[in-house]
Amino acid sequence: MTENKRRNARIKRHKRIRKTLSGSSERPRICVFRSLKNIYVQAIDDNKGVTLISASTLDSEVKEKLNYRGNIKAAEILGTAFAKKLKEKGIDKAVFDRGGFLYHGRVKTLADSIRKGKIKF
Repeated sequence: MTENKRRNARIKRHKRIRKTLSGSSERPRICVFRSLKNIYVQAIDDNKGVTLISASTLDSEVKEKLNYRGNIKAAEILGTAFAKKLKEKGIDKAVFDRGGFLYHGRVKTLADSIRKGKIKF
Protein backbone atom coordinates (compact mmCIF):
# COMPACT_ATOMS: atom_id res chain seq x y z
CA MET A 1 0.00 0.00 0.00
CA THR A 2 2.78 2.48 0.83
CA GLU A 3 4.48 1.74 -2.51
CA ASN A 4 1.28 2.70 -4.32
CA LYS A 5 1.01 5.97 -2.35
CA ARG A 6 4.64 6.75 -3.12
CA ARG A 7 4.17 6.03 -6.84
CA ASN A 8 1.01 8.14 -6.98
CA ALA A 9 2.84 11.02 -5.27
CA ARG A 10 5.65 10.80 -7.85
CA ILE A 11 3.16 10.80 -10.73
CA LYS A 12 1.40 13.81 -9.18
CA ARG A 13 4.73 15.68 -8.96
CA HIS A 14 5.55 14.73 -12.54
CA LYS A 15 2.23 16.09 -13.83
CA ARG A 16 2.84 19.33 -11.94
CA ILE A 17 6.32 19.64 -13.49
CA ARG A 18 5.08 18.81 -17.00
CA LYS A 19 2.62 21.72 -16.94
CA THR A 20 5.55 24.09 -17.42
CA LEU A 21 8.15 21.94 -19.24
CA SER A 22 8.07 21.25 -22.95
CA GLY A 23 10.75 20.15 -25.39
CA SER A 24 11.35 21.14 -28.99
CA SER A 25 13.69 19.90 -31.72
CA GLU A 26 16.24 22.63 -30.86
CA ARG A 27 15.85 22.14 -27.11
CA PRO A 28 14.52 18.64 -26.35
CA ARG A 29 13.18 17.53 -22.99
CA ILE A 30 15.51 15.11 -21.22
CA CYS A 31 13.20 12.74 -19.37
CA VAL A 32 14.52 10.48 -16.59
CA PHE A 33 13.04 7.31 -15.14
CA ARG A 34 14.76 5.30 -12.45
CA SER A 35 13.84 1.88 -11.19
CA LEU A 36 15.57 -0.06 -8.46
CA LYS A 37 17.81 -1.90 -10.89
CA ASN A 38 18.21 0.46 -13.89
CA ILE A 39 18.08 4.06 -15.07
CA TYR A 40 16.51 5.22 -18.34
CA VAL A 41 16.87 8.59 -20.09
CA GLN A 42 15.36 9.99 -23.31
CA ALA A 43 15.53 13.20 -25.32
CA ILE A 44 11.99 14.02 -26.48
CA ASP A 45 10.65 16.54 -29.00
CA ASP A 46 7.19 17.33 -27.57
CA ASN A 47 6.12 19.37 -30.60
CA LYS A 48 6.30 16.31 -32.86
CA GLY A 49 5.77 13.73 -30.10
CA VAL A 50 8.97 11.90 -31.02
CA THR A 51 11.82 10.42 -28.99
CA LEU A 52 15.04 11.70 -30.55
CA ILE A 53 17.57 9.74 -28.48
CA SER A 54 17.27 7.18 -25.72
CA ALA A 55 19.75 5.43 -23.47
CA SER A 56 19.66 3.24 -20.41
CA THR A 57 21.92 1.19 -18.21
CA LEU A 58 20.77 -1.82 -20.24
CA ASP A 59 22.63 -0.57 -23.35
CA SER A 60 25.68 -2.69 -24.16
CA GLU A 61 28.20 0.18 -24.04
CA VAL A 62 27.09 1.13 -20.52
CA LYS A 63 26.28 -2.36 -19.25
CA GLU A 64 29.79 -3.74 -19.82
CA LYS A 65 31.35 -1.07 -17.57
CA LEU A 66 29.15 -1.89 -14.56
CA ASN A 67 28.55 -4.68 -12.08
CA TYR A 68 25.31 -3.18 -10.76
CA ARG A 69 23.23 -0.80 -12.86
CA GLY A 70 21.07 0.91 -10.25
CA ASN A 71 23.55 3.08 -8.37
CA ILE A 72 25.21 6.50 -8.58
CA LYS A 73 28.23 5.20 -10.51
CA ALA A 74 25.87 3.80 -13.17
CA ALA A 75 24.06 7.15 -13.39
CA GLU A 76 27.36 8.95 -13.97
CA ILE A 77 28.47 6.59 -16.75
CA LEU A 78 25.01 6.74 -18.36
CA GLY A 79 25.02 10.56 -18.28
CA THR A 80 28.39 10.71 -19.98
CA ALA A 81 27.30 8.28 -22.71
CA PHE A 82 24.00 10.15 -23.20
CA ALA A 83 25.76 13.53 -23.49
CA LYS A 84 28.01 12.04 -26.18
CA LYS A 85 24.93 10.83 -28.12
CA LEU A 86 23.35 14.28 -27.85
CA LYS A 87 26.53 15.94 -29.16
CA GLU A 88 26.62 13.52 -32.11
CA LYS A 89 23.06 14.62 -33.01
CA GLY A 90 24.10 18.28 -32.76
CA ILE A 91 22.10 19.06 -29.61
CA ASP A 92 23.80 21.31 -27.05
CA LYS A 93 20.79 22.73 -25.16
CA ALA A 94 17.97 20.85 -23.44
CA VAL A 95 15.29 21.01 -20.76
CA PHE A 96 15.67 18.61 -17.81
CA ASP A 97 12.60 16.69 -16.65
CA ARG A 98 13.30 14.78 -13.45
CA GLY A 99 10.11 12.77 -13.84
CA GLY A 100 8.73 13.56 -10.40
CA PHE A 101 11.77 12.07 -8.69
CA LEU A 102 13.56 14.12 -6.06
CA TYR A 103 16.62 15.93 -7.39
CA HIS A 104 19.30 14.12 -5.45
CA GLY A 105 21.28 10.89 -5.65
CA ARG A 106 21.08 9.16 -9.02
CA VAL A 107 18.97 11.85 -10.71
CA LYS A 108 21.34 14.64 -9.64
CA THR A 109 24.42 12.64 -10.63
CA LEU A 110 22.91 11.91 -14.04
CA ALA A 111 22.14 15.61 -14.59
CA ASP A 112 25.62 16.68 -13.49
CA SER A 113 27.35 14.19 -15.78
CA ILE A 114 25.22 15.35 -18.74
CA ARG A 115 26.27 18.93 -17.90
CA LYS A 116 29.92 17.84 -17.83
CA GLY A 117 29.37 16.66 -21.40
CA LYS A 118 28.70 20.34 -22.26
CA ILE A 119 24.92 20.10 -22.59
CA LYS A 120 23.25 23.20 -21.14
CA PHE A 121 20.01 23.10 -19.15
